[in-house]
Amino acid sequence: MAWTWRFERSDGTETEPSLQPEEFTTQGDAESWIGEHWKELLDGGAEQVTLFDDGTKVYGPMGLDADQG
Repeated sequence: MAWTWRFERSDGTETEPSLQPEEFTTQGDAESWIGEHWKELLDGGAEQVTLFDDGTKVYGPMGLDADQG
């Protein structure tokens, strides 16, 4: 299994992240990584993320802005 993130602007268009993540072997590893790097990703232009498991959407989009309701 390969867990990956898709980085998006608020309108859903894909954007290049300011950090290039690896492919993660577990969902927990992927979520921990986003938890550690969300601020830098947001500052770099990614506004939301979607999580995939081997190309299948698991959830998202999830906003990176802590102020989003």
